[in-house]
Amino acid sequence: MNDRAGTPATADDLVDLDALIAAYHERVPDVSVPEQKVVFGTSGHRGSSLDSAFNDTHIAAITQAIVEYRTSQGTDGPLFIGRDTHALSGPAERTALEVLAANGVHVLADSENGYVPTPALSHAIIAYNRAGNADTADGIVITPSHNPPRDGGFKYNPPHGGPADSDATSWIAERANAIIAGGNAEVQRTEHASPDRYDFLGAYVADLENIIDIDAIKRAGVKIGADPLGGASLPYWNRIRDHYGLDLTVVNPDVDPTWSFMTLDWDGKIRMDPSSPSAMASVVARKDDFDVLTGNDADSDRHGIVTPDGGLMNPNHYLAVAIEYLYAHRPAWRDDAAIGKTLVSSSIIDRVAESLGRRLWEVPVGFKWFVPGLIDGSVAFGGEESAGASFLRTDGTAWTTDKDGIILALLASEIIAVTGKTPSQLYDELTERFGAPVYQRVDAAASKEQKARLSKLDGDAITAETLAGDPITAKLSKAPGNDAAVGGVKVVTDKAWFAARPSGTEDVYKIYAESFVGQEHLEQVQREAKEIVDAALGA
Repeated sequence: MNDRAGTPATADDLVDLDALIAAYHERVPDVSVPEQKVVFGTSGHRGSSLDSAFNDTHIAAITQAIVEYRTSQGTDGPLFIGRDTHALSGPAERTALEVLAANGVHVLADSENGYVPTPALSHAIIAYNRAGNADTADGIVITPSHNPPRDGGFKYNPPHGGPADSDATSWIAERANAIIAGGNAEVQRTEHASPDRYDFLGAYVADLENIIDIDAIKRAGVKIGADPLGGASLPYWNRIRDHYGLDLTVVNPDVDPTWSFMTLDWDGKIRMDPSSPSAMASVVARKDDFDVLTGNDADSDRHGIVTPDGGLMNPNHYLAVAIEYLYAHRPAWRDDAAIGKTLVSSSIIDRVAESLGRRLWEVPVGFKWFVPGLIDGSVAFGGEESAGASFLRTDGTAWTTDKDGIILALLASEIIAVTGKTPSQLYDELTERFGAPVYQRVDAAASKEQKARLSKLDGDAITAETLAGDPITAKLSKAPGNDAAVGGVKVVTDKAWFAARPSGTEDVYKIYAESFVGQEHLEQVQREAKEIVDAALGA
């Protein structure tokens, strides 16, 4: 933990916007250097122009590759495009529009040339493709999510509206790198780009009454504070307040691409993570001013929930509360609709699912795994431990197939209105029934070769029979929900579990661990987890 974590940013912490934008246009990446190649992670390609990892060359090539990919898939309808408030998002959108126009793609951009949250774009794709049009739509979201101000990000969402799967992203990245290696000679581009327009804001806000019980919130007079953290949700919260007449205050109306108003995250960097106590310090300071106070990241796909009695809720805790509430208050959802969680989310969700008599659908890390279930209604809620989730409309049909921090924030107000209790109070009640788990993620050093082995490790390679004194009941290298490789391993006992996965950006592996016994037991689990994994890797 950095000594300045949770304290206000100073001038020395701020990115030089002129240098950032100049580097975007002037630097040309060398794709023979791994750090400068196009690489799609779980949330698209990310990087900084200052590192020659997110530049005009990259975005032109990626966009050309997306054009070719969507053509190969028969996607012939409009392409929705939106950007968040990061400084590099505007220039990247302009690059993409020029390539899309030259390729004859029908593009729909925001009607007010404003910011577009990730969930609003996913909502638009689903709405178009559900409307019975003869063609199919897809989209591009330009955002590095909660990443620092120096970063940019570029995501492709195919016609299902959610994150593209690895088959698509691998093809796009490989093709984009080949285009860059050829000097971008295959990129078609024009300066004359005039996209058609779509009212993302109006369509999304007007439809919220079909997924959240807005009337209950209004009747109860819930006093809401919403902090967009300088992100794309700012105009959405203003419109939600005005459209529905809610007692809602936007506590920070500033948009500043340097994010000078933020408090520093755990490592001393500016990062718009609404689940981080350090990044949310200034928001938590106002917890007593509202019945509930919420935060979103730059593209609004993550949420943070702050209550007067509990402060900033752990994301796992809120997911458990949201799941129990929703499955008891959405009678039109299918009786067999499963509860979706990632492999590294808290096991208190497992216990909630069992108490509800619902099937638990446990998948690898990455929201893309929830997409098929959300589309057909077989999964009514999908959530990640990193404060990202979405769920079905009240009628049991798809709302978004990407994470939606706005509806998760509004749901907290609905829960207060209907139950008379805050989500943190309801979580305390869950722990009285199911136990109080202690959860933490730590990092352990690993070479690139060890990380590669860990990503392909089979559960059978784990020779240990006990963990922290308890018999091991499962050694998983594939997710129980869909039998997909987890890119690591998860080891389970009746009282605890750990999961180990390689980092995509650093020479470490991540150890997620949870204990229903207590902090001391958790620390024992973490120590033994490292020993078990290192032994399996031959460290």
